[in-house]
Amino acid sequence: MTFLQLIECRTSRLDEMNRLMDDWVEQTKGKRTATHALVGKDRSDASHIVEVVEFASYEEAMRNSNLPETDRIFQGMVALCDEMPAFTDLDVVRDERLAEDTVRRFFGALETSGELPPLNDLLNEDIHSHDPVNPQDTIGLDNARAEYRMWRAAFDFAFTVEDVLAQDDRACARWTWKATHKGDFLGIAPTGRQVAMTGVTLFRFGDDGKIAEIWWQEDQLGLMQQLGALDELEQ
Repeated sequence: MTFLQLIECRTSRLDEMNRLMDDWVEQTKGKRTATHALVGKDRSDASHIVEVVEFASYEEAMRNSNLPETDRIFQGMVALCDEMPAFTDLDVVRDERLAEDTVRRFFGALETSGELPPLNDLLNEDIHSHDPVNPQDTIGLDNARAEYRMWRAAFDFAFTVEDVLAQDDRACARWTWKATHKGDFLGIAPTGRQVAMTGVTLFRFGDDGKIAEIWWQEDQLGLMQQLGALDELEQ
C-alpha cells in the first residue's frame, strides 16, 4: 500500500532548508526509497512549510528513515525551524490519477462500438494532433473526430494500453492495437486481414484538464506490410 509522510514546520530560512535538502539528495544517491516529494509554502503564512513524501510502502519509508544521512539532515532541519517539525504518517486509501484516467478513457472511446462518442469531455475544442500518417496536423475537435471516423470505417479495432506515465501537464501511453481491415484505408481496398500495430502516444493537457495536443508514433510500415501494400515493392 502506498504510504505518505506529511512533514510540517515553520521557518523563515526556506532557502537554507532547500540547500540542506539538496545536500541530502546528493548524500543519499542510490539509497533513498522515496518515489515522489513535494514541498509547499502556505500562501497565507509564508513561514508555514509543508512537505509530502511518497513511498511505495510503510516499510520502504522506514528504510529511508533509518539511513544515517537522514538523521543528520533531520538535525539540520530542526536547527533551521522555529519549532519542532510535526510528522503525520498516512496510508493512502484513495489515489485518483486523473491524467491517466483521461488517457485510458480516450482510447476506450476510440474503440467503442456504434457511433463515435462526441469526445468533447476528453478533448479540447482546439485540439492539435500530430500523426505521421497525415501530411498536415489535424487541428480542431471536428477535424479530429473526422480522422478517428476514418480509422473506424477502415478497421474494427481494439487498444490494449500497456503503460501510462504522467508528469505535470503531459502523459505518455504505450499501446498495442489489433484490428480487422474492413474498409478502404489510404487507397487500400478491404482485405479482411487481421493486423496489429504497436505505438506510443504523447498527450499534453490544457488548464481545463482536457487533452490539448497529441503526438502519435506508431508502426505504420508494419501495418502496411500486413495489409499487403508493400508486396509489389518487395518483388
